[in-house]
Amino acid sequence: MVKKYSNKWALILGGSSGLGYASALELAQQGMNLIIVYRASRMMMEKVNSDFEQLKTYGIELITFNKDATRSIVVDEISQALVTKNIKLHILLHSIAKGNLKHISKEQDSLTSQDFEQTVSSMGLSLYTWSIQLLKKDLFDKPARIISFTSEGSSRVLPGYAAVSAAKTTLESITRSLAVELAPYQITSICIQAGVTLTQSLSRIPGVDQIIEKTKKRNPFNRLTQPQDIARVVELMCDPASFWINGDVIKVDGGEHLR
Repeated sequence: MVKKYSNKWALILGGSSGLGYASALELAQQGMNLIIVYRASRMMMEKVNSDFEQLKTYGIELITFNKDATRSIVVDEISQALVTKNIKLHILLHSIAKGNLKHISKEQDSLTSQDFEQTVSSMGLSLYTWSIQLLKKDLFDKPARIISFTSEGSSRVLPGYAAVSAAKTTLESITRSLAVELAPYQITSICIQAGVTLTQSLSRIPGVDQIIEKTKKRNPFNRLTQPQDIARVVELMCDPASFWINGDVIKVDGGEHLR
């Protein structure tokens, strides 16, 4: 049986866990071939390999790179590998979570300018780095879509979230510019603003228990957003019928932002 995205390819940056892996699983079920760039230690590899094997059960092609997607040398290496394999990307999905969660204070271990720079570069500017490299090497299909994940923290103050907030704001700004300037190449760009989702990234935020408690009260459905909730919208945004949605920040939180 021909699946919805048979012969299509997605490149997922940060696809071994959380929203990235949930999206990979959803796309694999629809027949999308996957290239996943991720970072995992030896202790994590048994779980990661098991999850990757599950993706293969859907009959897709899977290429993985256990490398730091925020390094320019890795961008060059992987993009060249795609050129060699003559792969054209239907989707670039940016799900990189590599940020600093220090507080702003006068204490010695408080947030520094260097922490800001590293976080904004890793979680924000890397979207542009990958997008422009893939564009220059003619690796996007026509049409194609660039998708990234933002959060309410881009405009809402959370203690310890200042650097990540700046990165998410950068991500959204880059997305708007890509949406306009890549339109002549038949490439559209969007951000998905996920509600508070229980992932490894959330667990590292200071005061996470209080955030979870408050979120459940705010959310009209009295629950957290699940990775699968976001993955389903990623799949919807891969459908050619959604092509005219461009440059938007799409809220996927069950109405959480309304309270």
